[in-house]
Amino acid sequence: MPERQSSPGEATASSEPESTSNVRDAGGVEHAATPDAKPEGARPAPAPRPSPRPAAPPAPAPEGDENPTVRTVTGRAPSARGANGEHANGHAANGHAAGGHAANGHAAGEAATVRVAAHRPGGSPHPHAEPPEPPGRRPAPPAGEQRPGEAATVVVPAAAPGAAPRGADGATQMLPRTPAPPFAADEPATERIERIPPAAQRGPLPPPEMPTQVDLGPPDGPGGPGGTDGDKGPRRGRKRVLVLSAVVAALGLLYGADLLLGSGTMPRGVTVAGIGVGGLSREDAETKLRAEIGARTSGPIPVTVGDVRGEIDPAAAGLSVDWPSTMDRAGSQPLNPITRITSFFSEREVGVVTIAEPDALAGALEQLGPVVDREPSEGTVRFEGTEPQPVEPRPGQRLDVPAAGEVLKREWANGEVVALPIAELPPTTTSEDVTAAIEQVARPAVAAPITVIGEDDVRGTVDPEVIAAALSFEAENGALAPKLNQQVIQDALAPQMADSEEPARDATFDFSGGRAVVVPSKDGRGVDYEATVAALVEVLGRPAPREVTAVYADKPAEVTTEELEALGNPEVIGEFTTGGFAPDSGINIRRAAELINGTVVQPGEVFSLDKATGPRTAANGYVEAGVIDNGRASRGIAGGASQVSTTLYNAAYFAGMTLLEHKAHSYYISRYPAGREATIATGAIDNKFRNDNPTPIMIRTRWTPTSVTVQIYGQRRYEVTGEFGPRTNPTQPHTVTIPAGEDCHPSNGSPGFTITDTRTRRDIQTGEVTKETFVTKYNPAPRVVCED
Repeated sequence: MPERQSSPGEATASSEPESTSNVRDAGGVEHAATPDAKPEGARPAPAPRPSPRPAAPPAPAPEGDENPTVRTVTGRAPSARGANGEHANGHAANGHAAGGHAANGHAAGEAATVRVAAHRPGGSPHPHAEPPEPPGRRPAPPAGEQRPGEAATVVVPAAAPGAAPRGADGATQMLPRTPAPPFAADEPATERIERIPPAAQRGPLPPPEMPTQVDLGPPDGPGGPGGTDGDKGPRRGRKRVLVLSAVVAALGLLYGADLLLGSGTMPRGVTVAGIGVGGLSREDAETKLRAEIGARTSGPIPVTVGDVRGEIDPAAAGLSVDWPSTMDRAGSQPLNPITRITSFFSEREVGVVTIAEPDALAGALEQLGPVVDREPSEGTVRFEGTEPQPVEPRPGQRLDVPAAGEVLKREWANGEVVALPIAELPPTTTSEDVTAAIEQVARPAVAAPITVIGEDDVRGTVDPEVIAAALSFEAENGALAPKLNQQVIQDALAPQMADSEEPARDATFDFSGGRAVVVPSKDGRGVDYEATVAALVEVLGRPAPREVTAVYADKPAEVTTEELEALGNPEVIGEFTTGGFAPDSGINIRRAAELINGTVVQPGEVFSLDKATGPRTAANGYVEAGVIDNGRASRGIAGGASQVSTTLYNAAYFAGMTLLEHKAHSYYISRYPAGREATIATGAIDNKFRNDNPTPIMIRTRWTPTSVTVQIYGQRRYEVTGEFGPRTNPTQPHTVTIPAGEDCHPSNGSPGFTITDTRTRRDIQTGEVTKETFVTKYNPAPRVVCED
């Protein structure tokens, strides 16, 4: 087999000392042939001729000759000629090969033509046979070596490098003759051999005297005069690198020129608080910004918090523009090339640099809290008569003051409404919980009365109307738990169960003789309503008839004889009265006053109002009433209890008690003394004092539909006076608009202020005087506008 592909004008040579070639035996099998081992029938190569052969004149082709093109014997049908006179194998009709071969079938610089003679059966010549070569050009084969039916010997002259195609005959290599298959009478005896593609690499040229292998590869294409594909890749790669380098260099020049031209002016496309200043000088930009932004920052800032609209005074919030820093930030030329490119098509907002006073800003935002903040509303069930109605849970919300401060500092000068962030407070109950409470408890509870069986065969009945008035639901562990208002049940059952009870009597003072005389206490026995009401709750969801056995217990007196005698000769050492409450609030005020009435506080003991009146729930006798929720009128369970807290605080204040804990309302309420009042919130805000007198004290309360009074009995130790300071640091209210459909109570608002209250105590035995000052700061109550 050939070891490499030769190019035109170059002979193919083996890299070994002796050349080898493939020969085919009579059976068509190829074998390697060497000069020492020639196949049978091969003739020896003639000696090189000293002179070139003359051109052969055209002559009739002898039998077995073909045209000068390489041919071999085949048994297939002849190739058809094209309509234009060309052979189907690509040779032109004029004898030239399609690949640029000369008329004699050779390409320029190629070796001598390879001929293969084929004999047709019967000795008839091929119809397209070409004239034989002149006698004497090539030695005839020895007599007897031409076998019947075999092709003629193939003779390949080895051309020296640079030798002419037919200038001289070189060494030749004999190929075996193979038997020709039978031919049909009308078939041609020859077919063109397809050219073998060249190998990728070529070895060195062989010496002229060495035999060569036949190279029939195409003269053009890869490896030929047409060049190779491999040498095009590097040229293309070098061109791409040069183009890319030129583009990068051009872009760099453009970037540098743009940066140079932009120096000394405001960056292209920059805006401050929505005002475009790109391309202006620093002085012109600042003049423009001060004129337009200054008008925005001198008036109220419109804000929205959820669905609530309001305004904030920038001066009260401590907000101002830092102009030097704003111009420095806006005038900084961006170095990012992408930013500079996009500035041709877009604007870049930088905003103002804001100076803010943290305390003033937080105070201004907190003024929005009363209107914005809302605790989550749990689902529950209300009754219209005896028909249960669902109340869906509702999430609460709270102004996120720190985040709102950052947003306000960033956007307050933009001239647009600033949306402040809120935090949502989800409820713990769901609509499904409400539905379950109605179907499983509320509706069955009012379907029929409940009978309470007492001692001595005394019976009481709790009608559906009473059940509906007493029944409520509270969120517990993600569900709605039924609760019965003990006071409502007790008020309904007490007259019916009185015949089975022996009431207790508290010890009291009788002042009819001019001096206090103790009236002894007396224990009793009666219905334990706390335990009995708990039993009623268990049967609410059951079908009729329903019966509950009343629970009885001893009823000790709440104020004993011993406690009053320990007071000695008591007198009222502290007293205070408040009024002006609504009827529903009056119910809760009466309940809280009842719970603390007769309480005795021993020397050194601490009294807690939150503990004494709690839990302030519907189950403990409280009802829903009006409350002040963050400066806005609202409703809630135990509304009005803070009035008892304020009344008790003033009584303890003048009794000389040591005031430990109290908190004034955030917004001033005109029916209370400014700076000397106290609110209360379950588990959060308490009203505590300590009895530092050497003797006990007792709390007595008196309630009427229009007022409540708290008295403290004991031995007087101090003379007490109080003095208010002036109202200072006034703050004006802002306006808040509540959208239609929301719970809204319009209000004109009130200003905030700061006030001091100084209490002076003089020990009546030693004359020692002590003073203490309490400072109270009230927030302005907002003006509330309700949209239609």
